[in-house]
Amino acid sequence: MKLQKLYSYTRQAIDDYHMINTNDHIAVGISGGKDSLTLLYALAGLRRFYPIPFTLNAIIVDLGFSEFQDHIAPIQDLCRNLDVPLTIISTQINEIVFQHRQETNPCSLCAKLRKGALNEAALQLGCNKVAYGHHKDDMVETMMMSLVYEGTFYAFPPVTHLDNTNIDVIRPLMYIDEADIIGFRNKYQLPIFKNPCPADGFTRREYMKQLIHQINRENHGAKDRMFHAIIHGNIGDWPERSR
Repeated sequence: MKLQKLYSYTRQAIDDYHMINTNDHIAVGISGGKDSLTLLYALAGLRRFYPIPFTLNAIIVDLGFSEFQDHIAPIQDLCRNLDVPLTIISTQINEIVFQHRQETNPCSLCAKLRKGALNEAALQLGCNKVAYGHHKDDMVETMMMSLVYEGTFYAFPPVTHLDNTNIDVIRPLMYIDEADIIGFRNKYQLPIFKNPCPADGFTRREYMKQLIHQINRENHGAKDRMFHAIIHGNIGDWPERSR
Protein backbone atom coordinates (compact mmCIF):
# COMPACT_ATOMS: atom_id res chain seq x y z
CA MET A 1 0.00 0.00 0.00
CA LYS A 2 1.34 3.39 -0.99
CA LEU A 3 1.25 6.40 1.30
CA GLN A 4 -1.42 8.18 -0.75
CA LYS A 5 -3.77 5.20 -0.41
CA LEU A 6 -3.17 5.17 3.35
CA TYR A 7 -4.07 8.85 3.54
CA SER A 8 -7.19 8.33 1.42
CA TYR A 9 -8.65 5.48 3.49
CA THR A 10 -7.77 7.16 6.76
CA ARG A 11 -9.33 10.46 5.73
CA GLN A 12 -12.48 8.69 4.53
CA ALA A 13 -12.96 7.06 7.95
CA ILE A 14 -12.27 10.33 9.76
CA ASP A 15 -14.77 12.19 7.58
CA ASP A 16 -17.45 9.47 7.67
CA TYR A 17 -17.56 9.35 11.45
CA HIS A 18 -16.47 12.90 12.36
CA MET A 19 -13.44 11.62 14.26
CA ILE A 20 -11.53 14.91 14.36
CA ASN A 21 -12.71 18.37 15.38
CA THR A 22 -10.92 21.71 15.29
CA ASN A 23 -7.82 21.86 17.49
CA ASP A 24 -8.13 18.32 18.79
CA HIS A 25 -5.03 17.10 20.61
CA ILE A 26 -4.74 13.42 19.73
CA ALA A 27 -2.64 10.81 21.49
CA VAL A 28 -1.51 7.93 19.29
CA GLY A 29 -0.94 4.76 21.26
CA ILE A 30 2.25 3.12 19.96
CA SER A 31 2.78 -0.57 20.69
CA GLY A 32 5.73 -1.18 18.35
CA GLY A 33 3.55 -3.20 15.99
CA LYS A 34 2.70 -2.51 12.35
CA ASP A 35 -0.81 -1.15 13.04
CA SER A 36 0.08 1.61 15.48
CA LEU A 37 3.12 2.73 13.47
CA THR A 38 1.02 2.86 10.28
CA LEU A 39 -1.55 4.93 12.16
CA LEU A 40 1.20 7.30 13.30
CA TYR A 41 2.36 7.71 9.69
CA ALA A 42 -1.20 8.36 8.53
CA LEU A 43 -2.10 11.00 11.11
CA ALA A 44 1.29 12.72 10.94
CA GLY A 45 0.87 13.08 7.18
CA LEU A 46 -2.78 14.14 7.27
CA ARG A 47 -1.94 16.78 9.86
CA ARG A 48 -0.14 18.75 7.12
CA PHE A 49 -3.08 19.12 4.73
CA TYR A 50 -6.31 18.11 6.51
CA PRO A 51 -8.68 21.11 6.54
CA ILE A 52 -9.31 20.79 10.29
CA PRO A 53 -6.22 21.60 12.41
CA PHE A 54 -5.14 19.09 15.05
CA THR A 55 -2.00 18.18 17.00
CA LEU A 56 -0.42 14.84 17.89
CA ASN A 57 1.47 13.13 20.67
CA ALA A 58 2.78 9.56 20.44
CA ILE A 59 2.64 7.53 23.65
CA ILE A 60 4.30 4.19 24.34
CA VAL A 61 3.26 2.21 27.40
CA ASP A 62 6.29 0.17 28.47
CA LEU A 63 4.80 -3.05 29.86
CA GLY A 64 7.99 -3.91 31.73
CA PHE A 65 9.48 -6.57 29.43
CA SER A 66 13.29 -6.46 29.32
CA GLU A 67 13.29 -6.63 25.49
CA PHE A 68 11.67 -3.20 25.27
CA GLN A 69 14.86 -1.19 25.65
CA ASP A 70 16.47 -3.06 22.75
CA HIS A 71 13.85 -1.81 20.28
CA ILE A 72 12.85 1.68 21.33
CA ALA A 73 15.56 3.73 19.53
CA PRO A 74 14.24 3.23 15.94
CA ILE A 75 10.75 4.27 17.04
CA GLN A 76 12.19 7.38 18.68
CA ASP A 77 13.92 8.17 15.38
CA LEU A 78 10.68 7.68 13.43
CA CYS A 79 8.80 10.04 15.72
CA ARG A 80 11.51 12.66 15.28
CA ASN A 81 11.35 12.26 11.49
CA LEU A 82 7.56 12.63 11.55
CA ASP A 83 7.81 15.60 13.95
CA VAL A 84 5.59 13.94 16.57
CA PRO A 85 6.55 14.26 20.26
CA LEU A 86 6.98 10.86 21.95
CA THR A 87 6.24 10.06 25.59
CA ILE A 88 7.25 6.73 27.16
CA ILE A 89 5.30 5.55 30.21
CA SER A 90 7.00 2.95 32.41
CA THR A 91 4.73 0.39 34.09
CA GLN A 92 4.92 -2.92 35.94
CA ILE A 93 2.15 -4.57 33.92
CA ASN A 94 4.31 -7.60 33.06
CA GLU A 95 5.08 -8.17 36.72
CA ILE A 96 1.46 -7.69 37.81
CA VAL A 97 -0.11 -9.92 35.16
CA PHE A 98 2.40 -12.75 34.80
CA GLN A 99 4.24 -12.87 38.13
CA HIS A 100 1.90 -11.65 40.87
CA ARG A 101 -1.45 -12.59 39.36
CA GLN A 102 -0.14 -15.44 37.16
CA GLU A 103 -3.14 -15.04 34.87
CA THR A 104 -3.96 -18.05 32.69
CA ASN A 105 -5.96 -15.75 30.37
CA PRO A 106 -3.94 -12.55 30.71
CA CYS A 107 -5.16 -10.51 27.73
CA SER A 108 -8.17 -8.86 29.36
CA LEU A 109 -6.31 -7.64 32.46
CA CYS A 110 -3.27 -6.58 30.43
CA ALA A 111 -5.43 -4.59 28.01
CA LYS A 112 -7.29 -2.91 30.88
CA LEU A 113 -4.06 -1.87 32.61
CA ARG A 114 -2.42 -0.77 29.35
CA LYS A 115 -5.39 1.35 28.26
CA GLY A 116 -5.62 2.87 31.73
CA ALA A 117 -1.97 3.91 31.61
CA LEU A 118 -2.38 5.27 28.07
CA ASN A 119 -5.47 7.31 28.91
CA GLU A 120 -3.91 8.73 32.06
CA ALA A 121 -0.82 9.81 30.11
CA ALA A 122 -3.01 11.34 27.39
CA LEU A 123 -4.86 13.42 29.99
CA GLN A 124 -1.59 14.59 31.53
CA LEU A 125 -0.44 15.72 28.06
CA GLY A 126 -3.67 17.65 27.53
CA CYS A 127 -5.04 15.30 24.87
CA ASN A 128 -8.79 15.03 24.37
CA LYS A 129 -8.66 12.03 22.02
CA VAL A 130 -6.75 8.76 21.77
CA ALA A 131 -6.26 7.02 18.40
CA TYR A 132 -6.06 3.23 18.23
CA GLY A 133 -4.66 1.28 15.28
CA HIS A 134 -7.63 -1.07 14.85
CA HIS A 135 -8.16 -2.01 11.18
CA LYS A 136 -10.91 -3.76 9.20
CA ASP A 137 -9.77 -7.26 10.18
CA ASP A 138 -9.79 -6.30 13.87
CA MET A 139 -13.39 -5.16 13.60
CA VAL A 140 -14.52 -8.34 11.84
CA GLU A 141 -12.66 -10.49 14.40
CA THR A 142 -14.34 -8.60 17.25
CA MET A 143 -17.76 -9.13 15.67
CA MET A 144 -17.12 -12.87 15.24
CA MET A 145 -15.84 -13.21 18.80
CA SER A 146 -18.97 -11.46 20.03
CA LEU A 147 -21.17 -13.86 18.05
CA VAL A 148 -19.32 -17.04 19.00
CA TYR A 149 -18.51 -16.37 22.65
CA GLU A 150 -21.28 -13.97 23.75
CA GLY A 151 -24.17 -14.56 21.37
CA THR A 152 -24.44 -10.90 20.37
CA PHE A 153 -23.77 -8.94 17.18
CA TYR A 154 -21.25 -6.27 18.13
CA ALA A 155 -18.04 -4.57 17.00
CA PHE A 156 -16.28 -1.69 18.69
CA PRO A 157 -17.45 1.65 17.26
CA PRO A 158 -15.36 4.08 15.19
CA VAL A 159 -15.65 6.65 18.01
CA THR A 160 -16.07 5.79 21.69
CA HIS A 161 -16.56 8.38 24.43
CA LEU A 162 -15.05 7.40 27.77
CA ASP A 163 -17.17 8.98 30.48
CA ASN A 164 -14.66 8.42 33.28
CA THR A 165 -11.93 10.43 31.52
CA ASN A 166 -13.96 12.51 29.04
CA ILE A 167 -11.64 11.22 26.28
CA ASP A 168 -12.83 10.07 22.86
CA VAL A 169 -11.23 6.96 21.36
CA ILE A 170 -11.03 7.02 17.54
CA ARG A 171 -10.14 4.29 15.05
CA PRO A 172 -8.99 5.94 11.80
CA LEU A 173 -7.67 2.72 10.17
CA MET A 174 -11.07 0.98 10.24
CA TYR A 175 -11.41 0.84 6.42
CA ILE A 176 -7.97 -0.67 5.82
CA ASP A 177 -7.31 -4.40 5.39
CA GLU A 178 -4.55 -5.90 7.49
CA ALA A 179 -2.91 -7.17 4.28
CA ASP A 180 -2.55 -3.57 3.08
CA ILE A 181 -0.98 -2.57 6.39
CA ILE A 182 1.51 -5.43 6.04
CA GLY A 183 2.32 -4.15 2.56
CA PHE A 184 2.80 -0.63 3.92
CA ARG A 185 5.06 -1.93 6.67
CA ASN A 186 7.24 -3.71 4.12
CA LYS A 187 7.31 -0.85 1.61
CA TYR A 188 8.24 1.81 4.16
CA GLN A 189 10.34 -0.46 6.41
CA LEU A 190 8.56 0.43 9.63
CA PRO A 191 10.70 -0.24 12.73
CA ILE A 192 8.38 -2.82 14.28
CA PHE A 193 9.37 -5.30 16.95
CA LYS A 194 7.74 -8.57 17.97
CA ASN A 195 5.40 -8.47 20.91
CA PRO A 196 7.36 -9.97 23.85
CA CYS A 197 4.18 -11.09 25.63
CA PRO A 198 4.29 -14.88 26.22
CA ALA A 199 0.58 -15.12 25.34
CA ASP A 200 1.06 -13.56 21.90
CA GLY A 201 -0.29 -15.85 19.18
CA PHE A 202 -2.21 -18.09 21.61
CA THR A 203 -5.35 -16.03 22.17
CA ARG A 204 -9.02 -16.31 21.23
CA ARG A 205 -8.50 -13.43 18.83
CA GLU A 206 -5.71 -15.30 17.05
CA TYR A 207 -7.99 -18.34 16.75
CA MET A 208 -10.75 -16.15 15.29
CA LYS A 209 -8.29 -14.53 12.87
CA GLN A 210 -7.34 -17.93 11.47
CA LEU A 211 -10.98 -19.00 11.27
CA ILE A 212 -11.93 -15.89 9.28
CA HIS A 213 -9.00 -16.47 6.92
CA GLN A 214 -10.28 -19.98 6.28
CA ILE A 215 -13.85 -18.78 5.72
CA ASN A 216 -12.64 -16.08 3.33
CA ARG A 217 -10.48 -18.54 1.37
CA GLU A 218 -13.42 -20.89 0.92
CA ASN A 219 -15.96 -18.11 0.31
CA HIS A 220 -14.28 -15.30 -1.64
CA GLY A 221 -15.27 -11.86 -0.33
CA ALA A 222 -16.79 -13.18 2.91
CA LYS A 223 -14.71 -10.89 5.12
CA ASP A 224 -15.79 -7.80 3.18
CA ARG A 225 -19.42 -8.89 3.45
CA MET A 226 -18.99 -9.31 7.20
CA PHE A 227 -17.57 -5.80 7.42
CA HIS A 228 -20.48 -4.47 5.35
CA ALA A 229 -22.84 -6.11 7.85
CA ILE A 230 -21.05 -4.31 10.70
CA ILE A 231 -21.21 -0.91 9.01
CA HIS A 232 -24.92 -1.28 8.25
CA GLY A 233 -25.90 -3.35 11.27
CA ASN A 234 -27.36 -0.54 13.41
CA ILE A 235 -25.11 -1.41 16.34
CA GLY A 236 -26.36 0.50 19.36
CA ASP A 237 -23.41 2.67 20.38
CA TRP A 238 -22.13 3.44 16.88
CA PRO A 239 -22.24 7.09 15.75
CA GLU A 240 -24.16 8.01 12.62
CA ARG A 241 -22.23 7.76 9.38
CA SER A 242 -22.14 10.93 7.27
CA ARG A 243 -22.54 9.05 3.99
